[in-house]
Amino acid sequence: MLYEYLVLAIYAVLALLISVAVVLISVIGVYQNPDAQKSAPYECGFSPFGDSLNRFEVRFYLVAISFIIFDLEVSFLFPCL
Repeated sequence: MLYEYLVLAIYAVLALLISVAVVLISVIGVYQNPDAQKSAPYECGFSPFGDSLNRFEVRFYLVAISFIIFDLEVSFLFPCL
């Protein structure tokens, strides 16, 4: 009975070792040279403007909620087709 759990434990340890090895290889093997442009919060070509904490209008939330509701309703129609 413990043999079944041993196989599972070996599989989990093997998966953990492979994932750690892949991460270590990617960290060690890649030449990393960050500069000011790469460290910038936006890489879209222009500097950010305005405050990011602006309030949205209520209409934005109503449209978003109605989209989610109707999107879910359409997913219930798929089994009928």
